[in-house]
Amino acid sequence: MSASAKLSPERPLSPSAAKLRLLKRLRCTLRYENRAWESGATLVAGVDEVGRGSLFGPVVAGAVILDRNYRIRGLRDSKLLLPERREVLAERILKHALAWAVAAVDAARIDQINIYQASRLAMREAVLRLAPAADHLLVDAVRLDCELPQTAIIHGDALSASIAAASILAKVERDRMMREWDPIFPAYGLASNKGYSAPKHLAALREYGPTPLHRQSFAPVWLNPVPQEVFEFMQEGEADHTPAETLSETGMEEPEAETA
Repeated sequence: MSASAKLSPERPLSPSAAKLRLLKRLRCTLRYENRAWESGATLVAGVDEVGRGSLFGPVVAGAVILDRNYRIRGLRDSKLLLPERREVLAERILKHALAWAVAAVDAARIDQINIYQASRLAMREAVLRLAPAADHLLVDAVRLDCELPQTAIIHGDALSASIAAASILAKVERDRMMREWDPIFPAYGLASNKGYSAPKHLAALREYGPTPLHRQSFAPVWLNPVPQEVFEFMQEGEADHTPAETLSETGMEEPEAETA
């Protein structure tokens, strides 16, 4: 038997690992921004969301208008950056961008309108908070319900510097939220897993059940046999809460949720 025949076949990659390998090969540039600038736009905003596949907490969106005369080096998809690097880049974005904004849609709203529509709602809200306002949008993979000209770019956070910047701000903000909730719900390991389906998180769901901030419409949460624990402080001010306006259905097929 030859030496090559003794080698075991390469194990197939999981979908998330295959996607990560693809993203690492893509180059994040200003080519989409340049096309928008050449068409007459002057305030081009990149828009992205993070936390779509998480079981806990809000989906958070960012919108960033980069200064075309100042290049922030190192921008790329936030999933490809170490946390320390994301923090450094976030500070540079906040300092040098012409405008930036973040917005969040909470777990209760996600359960009402589904994660796809909640992601679009968060992105739209981030765009509306920009000052000065954008005149063209570069959006990661979807179209938003607004009148602005927009370009939907598949894998946009790995290809467009503006979308990457929005992804970084959204990721840093959502990670901050998870760290703040971690001591409130210590059993779930939120500071480390950010609410995703990590073994410790799933084990805690099986043992303690979901918290009021878990997404009850997500299968790993609603399949849990333990009743939801109600925390008294979560009920304070509930009567004053007014949910955001529901987005109209677009008929677009809902993409698979992120798993990492």
